[in-house]
Amino acid sequence: MSQSKREQVVSHLRYIRQELREMHQGVQEDGLLPEPGEVRGIMAQMEALLELVAGRSAHKAQGVDRS
Repeated sequence: MSQSKREQVVSHLRYIRQELREMHQGVQEDGLLPEPGEVRGIMAQMEALLELVAGRSAHKAQGVDRS
């Protein structure tokens, strides 16, 4: 994995981790579940990370073509 790709992966992971930490804190402190849009946003970030790591061929192999 190239250095710039590695940096992108680290950046994505940090963002996802922070968002999940904030959601967890909201559940623990306030007993509130995250908004559906927040969950969809995290899922989109995770999909972007998967595409970055595995490449677009991973989605085509699964039958998901987002082009």
